[in-house]
Amino acid sequence: MAVSLQFCRISTQNGLPLPETRSFRQRKPAFLRCSADGEPAASSTAALDSSEFDTKVFRHNLTRSENYNRKGFGRKEETLEQMNQEYTSDIIKTLKENGYEYIWGNVTVKLAEAYGFCWGVERAVQIAYEVRKQFPSENIWITNEIIHNPSVNQRLEEMEMKNIPLDSEKKKQFDVVNEGDVVVLPAFGAGVDEMLLLTEKNVQIVDTTCPWVSKVWNSVEKHKKGDYTSIIHGKYSHEETVATASFAGKYVIVKTIQEATYVCDYILGGGLDGSSSTKEAFLEKFKNAVSKGFDPDSDLLKVGIANQTTMLKGETEEIGKLIERTMMRKFGVGNVDEHFMSFNTICDATQERQDAMYKLVDQKIDLMLVVGGWNSSNTSHLQEIAELRGIPSYWIDSVKRIGPGNKISYKLLHGELVEKEDWLPKGPITIGVTSGASTPDKVVEEVLERVFGIKSQESLQLA
Repeated sequence: MAVSLQFCRISTQNGLPLPETRSFRQRKPAFLRCSADGEPAASSTAALDSSEFDTKVFRHNLTRSENYNRKGFGRKEETLEQMNQEYTSDIIKTLKENGYEYIWGNVTVKLAEAYGFCWGVERAVQIAYEVRKQFPSENIWITNEIIHNPSVNQRLEEMEMKNIPLDSEKKKQFDVVNEGDVVVLPAFGAGVDEMLLLTEKNVQIVDTTCPWVSKVWNSVEKHKKGDYTSIIHGKYSHEETVATASFAGKYVIVKTIQEATYVCDYILGGGLDGSSSTKEAFLEKFKNAVSKGFDPDSDLLKVGIANQTTMLKGETEEIGKLIERTMMRKFGVGNVDEHFMSFNTICDATQERQDAMYKLVDQKIDLMLVVGGWNSSNTSHLQEIAELRGIPSYWIDSVKRIGPGNKISYKLLHGELVEKEDWLPKGPITIGVTSGASTPDKVVEEVLERVFGIKSQESLQLA
């Protein structure tokens, strides 16, 4: 339903100046759809036509509202101390102090040199802890999981910080949020439609969005300003990509180099590898991953590259080069700047963890333990690196996945859940260990302690 939005209908009690009147499409304001697996679907961004709505002005004004906070509440020191007590690890400390390698009994552990909590995740969790201290009795809501780690999310639940509930159709029930409540935007960010809705409700917004994610938003807004279509390397149902798409104008989301190749082949009229076909086939293939009204014939003449910050660095770079070459081939080298725009939006922390993983898999190890949330994109790419090297690799989200006995339940790169008996070989072993950017050291410690326990029992049985 197209409506003309007079911005006076958004509460102005918070002193938020708003951009000029625009017209955009809006669904029922209290609900936003999520995908079947609980992640927000890209279709949630259809709540407004961002190509006609000045998201940059809106975000600029929102960040200057008295009901908005993204810097915390002056309780950083005490909350960091609390987090240190809850999340740090003596085992990890020992590994770092000994060149990232140490021997416990007949188990040699090699730790990746970059692993675990990144700065953006630590910042988001720390601000969330501050929120509870600052608002000890208020209702506190989080629009999605603050980060993709079950241990941290459970801890916030214990602090009575609640996720926005979903109804039977996987729609977020924002009607539970009342004026005066506190709403936390997670590290992945939130879509413009959700920010508008929360502004309308006149709540206290605490924004923990990672600055690297905000950097990507700035990039797609530049694409939109120049009338470039954003080609976003990401997963269309991932919270971060949903938010990024909401700041873009026209966009198409590609998950893999194969999907990017399909798009480029279409741009060249089938002249790349012949993988694409008709316009109808294109729109069917990307039906959940394009902006409303997307026309591949007219909307792929000028393109810009952006990415979900947790994607595999090498693949993002490969996609960018592929699209640049495609535009050169179609429009000529001398004209490429008029048809292609690129900014470096690869997250430093993601890059560092992937680089450290590549270094680790070059060493002599018997198996790999990848510890991180099963819905964590950056962790999935650490698992991918090990799998591509042919190293037995076990991606688990917590110590609960190990046992009883020498049994493990783990996830493979493409989502398969696998159980394996006798996963730890007998005798001396060397284990490589890494953890996703949302994983506390304490979770890794608990996993290693379980491994040591299994190997200790083995030694006793052989004695």
